[in-house]
Amino acid sequence: MSRRTTGLRARVTLWLVLYAALLSLAVFVHGYIVNEQAEQLTWRSLLKSELDHFVQRSAEDPDYHWRDTETVQLYGDDDASPAPPAFARLEPGVHDGIEYQGRDKVLLVQDVAGRRLVLALDITELQAHENNLGLWMLGSNIVAIVLLGILVAWGLGRVVKPLSDMAERIHALRPDRPGQHVGLEEGASREQVVIAEALNDYLQRNERFVERERAFIDSTSHELRTPIAVIGGASELALEQQGTPAAVRHQLLRIRQTADAVEELITLLLVLAKDPARLARSSDYVRLDQLLPDIVADHRHLSVHKDLELEVAEAPACELFAPVAIMQVAIGNLLRNAIENSDRGTIRISLGAPAVVRIEDPGHGMKPEEVSAIYARIARGDAREGSGIGLDLIARLCEHLGWKLDLDSSAGQGTVATLDMSGSLARTDRA
Repeated sequence: MSRRTTGLRARVTLWLVLYAALLSLAVFVHGYIVNEQAEQLTWRSLLKSELDHFVQRSAEDPDYHWRDTETVQLYGDDDASPAPPAFARLEPGVHDGIEYQGRDKVLLVQDVAGRRLVLALDITELQAHENNLGLWMLGSNIVAIVLLGILVAWGLGRVVKPLSDMAERIHALRPDRPGQHVGLEEGASREQVVIAEALNDYLQRNERFVERERAFIDSTSHELRTPIAVIGGASELALEQQGTPAAVRHQLLRIRQTADAVEELITLLLVLAKDPARLARSSDYVRLDQLLPDIVADHRHLSVHKDLELEVAEAPACELFAPVAIMQVAIGNLLRNAIENSDRGTIRISLGAPAVVRIEDPGHGMKPEEVSAIYARIARGDAREGSGIGLDLIARLCEHLGWKLDLDSSAGQGTVATLDMSGSLARTDRA
């Protein structure tokens, strides 16, 4: 299952844009702080000089009076112009950003000769220009960041495109195609050459390894099946001989059963060694409802010496597209396990839609921890201890073919094995 990931181009672009935004914010904040400090010094110097001049002139000429202008007003110099209550409550010093009568003011509050003087400078127009300048700076920063993001994305697109093309060529590689390699475009970077050479070397070594594995599997399939077939055939001929002692016949039966079990085990292991796509080419259309009674009939002899009955329920029509031998091995071994672990009672075999085989036995059952151990071995891919084909191998076979094996068991109450082969249902649109 693939997960959604962000491309390298998008990640680098995002981080660069975020870095530019943070840097612009830092510069903007720093400029604002510096501007405020500069304004404070400017207002203090300007208003201080004006007020000192007024105080000096008043000391030299008792008849001197301040004359207000449109931008500068003085409050508290006489009874005719007292300081407004909002100004009188302020501490001595410079106060910026004071709103009075709908106008922005800068105030210098100072106590002189027992009087509180307030010199007010109207900065409404200046504040408006300052706000407009701040908006222009903010807008220009946003435009610059957007343009930077576009340029970075465009530039990174050109830089990353060779890597993206190489990634697509690597993604197009298929394990079942020999002679594959990753090509390089003209003018490829040194890093691309290193990646391509390392990957091509790996592909060559992997191809040689796969060929050895295929040769081994093909050779093993022939070399192991031949002696097993000879052993099985010889035991069949020996069993047909008249007058064979009972003890010898019993041993011959064990030889034949063991040969059949080993042949099934070889078949299963060879299947697990093959790629599922390659295995699908050996599949065929099979009527599971017709095959199931035959599999049960082939295993009835295992219950001859037990007080067991094999009951096959009427099965609905069901057609699969799968390897016949593998279906026989999987269902047959589940049925064999049910017989081997049961002493008396009825083993019920049924086929439910869609393509779900259910085998219910009255046997010894398994404890919950034993069932958990089987699933743990399946997850780890561990081999089963002992001889024969275990449930863990059957489960791995089912996983290999897209089937599902479920075990429901209780100690002393039997086991229900459910084999879901719906992943191999035949297509209805076949010719």
